[in-house]
Amino acid sequence: MVKILSFANFKGGVGKTSTTALTSWALAAKGYKVLAIDFDAQANLTSLLLKTKASGSENAIITIDRSLMSAINENIPINEIAISITDNLDLVPTAVDFSMYPRYLDKMFNSEIEKVSFFKNALGSFKDKYDFIFIDVPPTLSLQNDTAFYACDDIVVVLQTQERSMAGAEAFIQYLQNTLINEFESSVDVLGILPVLSKRNAQVDAEILEAAKQEFGEENIFRNTITIMERIKRMDMTGITANNNDRWDNKVHESFSLVADELIARLNSVKEG
Repeated sequence: MVKILSFANFKGGVGKTSTTALTSWALAAKGYKVLAIDFDAQANLTSLLLKTKASGSENAIITIDRSLMSAINENIPINEIAISITDNLDLVPTAVDFSMYPRYLDKMFNSEIEKVSFFKNALGSFKDKYDFIFIDVPPTLSLQNDTAFYACDDIVVVLQTQERSMAGAEAFIQYLQNTLINEFESSVDVLGILPVLSKRNAQVDAEILEAAKQEFGEENIFRNTITIMERIKRMDMTGITANNNDRWDNKVHESFSLVADELIARLNSVKEG
């Protein structure tokens, strides 16, 4: 059964898009069918994955025929605009026109529940062709994100080990409970908190991580963490690289492979429970 997820936090710059792309890549490499949906008009995920596709293609530039917003406007099934990035990994691309999405919802629907549930309905039955669908969202409180989170089964809160990110994680979880769950009766759940460390073994990181364990419960913190690495920043410019002879590529993919394994284990634990 497909699982629809989002990596999220109200604070920007915590590595949500890179985490979405590299976890999607890791799951695809394990043989799972994965769809990544770019839900941000800045289109960072689209840019990253199109660069990834271009790096393995004879064409230096990959263009898109239709964006997510154009598919919505033209009532085209979303799966029909998906682009194959690599084996088992597809992308639903977006562009700057996605900034019009909230206006589209306000124009087309009267009730709040119709607006909030729109994207879940738009995913339709095609979603069952995938094992995982990831929705990459901007760091905002918005109707746009409400529709993405309402479509999700689970959310992983990305926690960069900084005080402002900690506050953002707390506010985000409270917002999910008060708005999506209590008001709109969403079944979305928080699968866990994924720490993104500024530096391995740094004192501030350790203190924030300990505070997160106290606040959210140690069992809710992913055991596997992501450390900010220069190679990840480079991939934002070059696309995802996977050179088996490059120790830094290998280090990045080993980290996200462990995160993907733990994500699967947590989902299986919830299912068994």
